[in-house]
Parts: sequence; C-alpha cells; structure tokens
Amino acid sequence: MSEEKPIVILKFGGTSVGSTAGRAALCERVREQRAAGKAPVIVVSAMGRRGDPYATDTLLDLVAPEALTPAERDLLASCGEVISAVVVAAQLRARGIEAEALTGAAAGILTDENFGMAAIQSIMTAPLQSRCARACVPVVCGFQGMAPSGRLTTLGRGGSDTTASALGVALQAEAVVIYTDVDGVMTADPRQAPAAVVIDTIRADELFQMAQRGSKVVHTPAAELALASGVSLLVKNTYSDHPGTRVADIAAYRPGALATAVASTSDVARFTVELGDGEGADCHLHTQASIYRQLADADVSLDLFTPAGEKLYFTVKRADSVAVEAVLSELGLCFRRQDSLAMATVIGAGMHGVPGVMARIASALEEASIDIFQVADSHSTISVLIAGIHEAAAVRVLHAAFELGSDAHVE
Repeated sequence: MSEEKPIVILKFGGTSVGSTAGRAALCERVREQRAAGKAPVIVVSAMGRRGDPYATDTLLDLVAPEALTPAERDLLASCGEVISAVVVAAQLRARGIEAEALTGAAAGILTDENFGMAAIQSIMTAPLQSRCARACVPVVCGFQGMAPSGRLTTLGRGGSDTTASALGVALQAEAVVIYTDVDGVMTADPRQAPAAVVIDTIRADELFQMAQRGSKVVHTPAAELALASGVSLLVKNTYSDHPGTRVADIAAYRPGALATAVASTSDVARFTVELGDGEGADCHLHTQASIYRQLADADVSLDLFTPAGEKLYFTVKRADSVAVEAVLSELGLCFRRQDSLAMATVIGAGMHGVPGVMARIASALEEASIDIFQVADSHSTISVLIAGIHEAAAVRVLHAAFELGSDAHVE
C-alpha cells in the first residue's frame, strides 16, 4: 500500500468530458496531479448539452415528463453521468493510470428522499479512501446519490459541483478544482459585457451571491458549501494553463475594490397584490402574513418584496408563477403578474458600509435610460429589477460604472 497522499477533487463539466480533446485534457490534468504527489478523485458531469447523444436533457427528452414518476425521472437523468464515468475511467486506464468508475451510491454519497433536488445527508468515505490508498483514481458520477430507501436520487441541475464540494469536505481534500471551458469566474457574463475579465481571487460569500443571482459558473449549493466549510476551491479551464480563480475564506480576504462582479437573471416574475379592503393597516398586515405563510407552504421563495400602502410588490422565479397565482387566488386577492423582467446585481464585499454605491448604480442606469422598478440590498449585493430587454445593457453599464474590466467608460 502506498503512503497516504493529499487528496484533490477534480470536477469536469459536460464540455470537458463531451469530446475526445476534452477527455484527453482531463487525463493530462490527472497525470499532472499524480506527478505532483496528489491523490486525485474525479467527479464528472454528463457529456455535452441538449441535442448531444448522452446529455441529460437529451435523455429526459426520450420520455414525456408526465409519464415518469419522480424516482424514474432521477434514474433516467442520472444515466449521462454513468456513461461519462465509465468512458473517462477507461481512457485513464488506456493511459496507464489505474481508475474505476463509481456511481454516487458506490462512492458513499447518501441523500434524503427528495427526488430531483436531493440534499446530501452524509458521505461514507471508506470506498474512496481505500481506492486512493492503492493509487486507483475514483471517477465518481456527479449529480447523484442514494436515498434511505435505496433509490437513486439527483441533486438538482449543476449538482456535480455540489458532489465535488461535498466530497472535498468529507475527504478533507487539499483542494477542490472545478474545471470548465472558461478561464475562471469572470466579472460578468462576457456575452453581456465583452470587457469582462477573470477574477483572480473571490470571497466565498461573493461566489455564493453570484451563483444566487444568475452566474452559471458554479452551482449554488456548491458555492454555499464552500462558504460554510472553508474548503479550498479553485475554478479553472480544462484546456489552458490559466491560473483560474481562487475562492478565499471570508475571514482571510478583504477585496480592494467596491465591487467584484455583476450578475443577472431573466428568470423573474413580479406580482402586484392589492391589499386594500377598507379595513385598515392591521388587516393589511394580516393579509401579508397569510401570503408569506402560504407561499412558504407552497415551497415558493420570495426575492424582492416591498409593501407600499395598499399594495404589495414581490418577485419570484418565473417557474413558481403558477404556484403563486394559485395561492393568491385561494386567498381571494386581486393581483397582477408581470413577466419579461430581469434582475441585475452588483456584488462585492467591499461595498458594505460605503456610502454612495446606490447613487452610482442609479446614475449609471439613468444615463443608459434604464428604469429601476425595485431595489434590494444586503451586506454584499445591490439588486435592481428592470425590464428584460435592458438586461445586457444594464450589466454592461454597471460593469463599467464600477470599473471591473477594460470598459471603465461606456459611451
């Protein structure tokens, strides 16, 4: 048995495992880690995107959603990762690296019974530790685990990132590296802000907020795990030697600039609810409490919410709109729903306690003739609700207003 080596978790996304070149690059990353004296544990996503033969969406398109039970849907959705793991393990062995493909269950990942969005409850580390100890590289199917009933479960879209972060915590890994097809976490989506640049170092709370507010680089629960556990997380490019983005512990790193990034999402619906019934403020408060309570019971999370006299304004994910309408109708309330909205968020731990940040945001958007419908802020974020047609423009002008890239001045 070889001496114990530091474990590193290497997660590879669909664009990395979905091509011959990507899988060759993956194998080279594994070889580099082994040459550096590390014991790599690989986590893989399904290959490619919808339309590619083994992508998760392609597999799910084989059967009408209403024809599947939640458990069957998870079983079908998990097949892409199984294919990836077997193919990658075989290619590693072809290069002289001992490797073994493992399902989430075989890797010791135990979840609750919430099919489609399961939460990891515990990880039995012995299966992976024993393989690392004998210099065998485990190739773990991301996105999946096993419920107490013995049924396979999935962790929600992007769940392979969560698998990697959770394994990093359980195995006390030296680092978790999320490999993707970009050089790291960027100051904005470069399709919206072409001057966006890679962030060298980002705090875990900032990464979490980026994931929450629309950035697709790292899955939200994975960012949350990094924030809660302090696991060392890196985001790098499979295909290049760019140093990538290091995720820093919030206690050890203070950003030097006001803002770190701008994120956005168009997955927003806004509701305007009429509270007025002539019975005064006490009745309004009672009605608000009923709305909040019943929406919570319906598993709907509110984002921006503002009581204003006899009206209540709030936003939800567009996918939750039908559930919201059912609750409001059951309560006998008059309401109006607005779609075609977007939310742009400026993110930065450096903003906390600094005056004038909202003024800078408002001025930048005013100069671009972009109206703000609603605002919410926290210690490290300011979000503005805007018309969906202005999403890209808002990201671009805010990115410039906070001098986050090479577009410090936008004409």
